[in-house]
Amino acid sequence: MTDTIQIMITMGLYMAVVIGIGILFAKRANKNSEAYFIGGRTLGPWVTAMSAEASDMSGWLLMGLPGLAYWCGIADAAWTAIGLGVGTYINWLITSKRLRRYSEKAGNAITLPEFFSNRFHEKSKIVMTVSALFILIFFTVYAASCLVTCGKLFSTLFGLGYIPMMIIGAVFVLVYTIIGGFLAESASDFMQAVVMIVALVIIVITGTAAAGGPGAVIENAGEIPGFLEFFGLAAPTTADGVQQVVNGTPQFGAAGSYGFLNVISALAWGLGYFGMPQVLLRFMAIRTERELTSSRRIATVWVAISLFVAVFIGVMGRVLYPDALLTASSAENIFILLSTRLLPPLLAGLVMAGILAATISSSDSYLLIAASAFSKNIYQGVLHRKASDKQVLWISRITLLVIAVIAIIIALDENSVIFTIVSFAWAGFGATFGPLMLFSLFWKRINRAGAIAGMIGGGCMVFIWNLLIRPLGGIWDIYELLPAFLFSCLCIIVVSLLTAPPSEEIQKEFDEVRAGKIKEEQPEMPQISQMRTDK
Repeated sequence: MTDTIQIMITMGLYMAVVIGIGILFAKRANKNSEAYFIGGRTLGPWVTAMSAEASDMSGWLLMGLPGLAYWCGIADAAWTAIGLGVGTYINWLITSKRLRRYSEKAGNAITLPEFFSNRFHEKSKIVMTVSALFILIFFTVYAASCLVTCGKLFSTLFGLGYIPMMIIGAVFVLVYTIIGGFLAESASDFMQAVVMIVALVIIVITGTAAAGGPGAVIENAGEIPGFLEFFGLAAPTTADGVQQVVNGTPQFGAAGSYGFLNVISALAWGLGYFGMPQVLLRFMAIRTERELTSSRRIATVWVAISLFVAVFIGVMGRVLYPDALLTASSAENIFILLSTRLLPPLLAGLVMAGILAATISSSDSYLLIAASAFSKNIYQGVLHRKASDKQVLWISRITLLVIAVIAIIIALDENSVIFTIVSFAWAGFGATFGPLMLFSLFWKRINRAGAIAGMIGGGCMVFIWNLLIRPLGGIWDIYELLPAFLFSCLCIIVVSLLTAPPSEEIQKEFDEVRAGKIKEEQPEMPQISQMRTDK
């Protein structure tokens, strides 16, 4: 039996388990729209934490981040990882409990657009529509990044064409998401979070041993100018985007500078968490607010270990295979290269399943949330308010199919850099919803007009900064999330203060949530606390 077939068998078994989970939860998930989109608020602390982080990290944790470190050293990757780690902790610390409480108070909201709409007691549903449209836009881009990961993974492993492999991955994710909904997604994401971190640890241990130990990795990587500097960048010598190799040695120029603005720009990744629907939805779905403390600790530890190991894998990969990957796009295959060359086929298949796990855990979240944004918030909330739950579920499945097709079209370019695609979508969500979420939870004076201005201002600024301002370079070369986030905050404050304050009813509701006057009821549906169901 060839190595490729053994890897394929292992990954096939993994995919069968994932489909099995979808079938297991299908009946419960399709009970009604609340069960399908938010699981009836029955998640336990472990599933909440692990599924939130698995859906958040996606394939870029195993491919994008190591690829960034492999290509230009640790500075950009490490500062980004630090920003994400800090952002994860602060988001769980200050946002999770109040959002869980407020989403229940605000008409038992089960989607992010519905929460924002109910928070401001709007009747015309403008907040709901605007937020749902931004979710559709940015999650379609996000889903495309996951499909790029699938295409690169399968084409690299099996030597087949990128496009057919990417489409096969898309079909698998689409079928799985349609079958099981949020419950299946969260349960499988728990398993996939475990697979992801096991895969990372196996590769870092095996690779470090092959390189001669941690000391040898650091010593050899340190010979590349700027590679191990926190305030410098390695600069591969390229021609038409391909790194030059002389006598088997990849060529580097003088170390580049990584200054204060670069550091702030990378740390700004942490701001994205306050507006990330796939994470915020888990806060809303946990069965009790009290369990969020445990979830925060679990999530923070998982993220810290995963990010550190992912960056180190990129460094280690450059030491072991310095001339194997000669473009920024191909550098994102370093995890795959290490797995196939260092591990027995069956174990390599398990590790490859880690990449598949990361991709599935994110793409199913993206597709499901985007589908809910249209079917629940636009179709039922605006276009057809008397639509039944059955109609909403059918519309959501049609929406899933349309979004998947658009994502496939975006992902057709096999030279796409996963990290770049993810960074744009991350900025979009962070700037569109992050400031609005924080002000909605913690500032009583924010009103509906300020909410609309903040979303539109932040979302549009992401496009403006990325396409028009950042290409100017110099002091303008800042990750678009930071200026767009600040601009959104400014829009919210200025417009809210220049327009009428919220009604007394809205302010009273805010005070009750702030004081914790929300009675938590036990959910009627069976609870998901681990990877099992109650008998």
